[in-house]
Amino acid sequence: MDEELRSLTDRLRDEAEEPAVYRWLLATDDDEELARVLIEPARPLWAREIAAFRLGCRGDRRAFEALVLLLNHRDPERCVSAAHALLLLDDPRTPRAAAALATNALRTAYAMHPVRLLTALRAPESVPALVSTLRRLLTPEEPHWRVALACVEGLGSLGDGEARPVLEAALPHPRLGRAAAEALSRLPTP
Repeated sequence: MDEELRSLTDRLRDEAEEPAVYRWLLATDDDEELARVLIEPARPLWAREIAAFRLGCRGDRRAFEALVLLLNHRDPERCVSAAHALLLLDDPRTPRAAAALATNALRTAYAMHPVRLLTALRAPESVPALVSTLRRLLTPEEPHWRVALACVEGLGSLGDGEARPVLEAALPHPRLGRAAAEALSRLPTP
């Protein structure tokens, strides 16, 4: 069993009020049945999450909308599972959706996993979204410095010279300076 699937099953085991349905969702190989779970009324979140995760990991694009909603969930573990499945889904809409979530100033508290997903995707939307998010988070007393740190690390990993100005602006920031210097060292020489 894949490590991410194991983590998801362990986490949802106690949440699942219907053990038989839980076991069926994990055992079935019928993508049509899993897709039906995503649209049936009154299905609990845990059931939709299992169905979306399994379909997404198999490359079934019917899971896209559910996975994007889970990527923006307040529960970080749900976000991790959704990001993993979205990466495997390989849907061309994913970078744009992740960028929209990462740059939404009203949802900054939930932007960590969209930022990390953008880094992993290495899509054309990745650097502009990370630069935009980081620029907004460089204000003094910013409470979401961990999201800013993920942006800095992501920009270093992506190695795009367009990130140089915002990474230089992050150097004096006490929580970001060391990571910004490391990220700058990974950029091409100007």
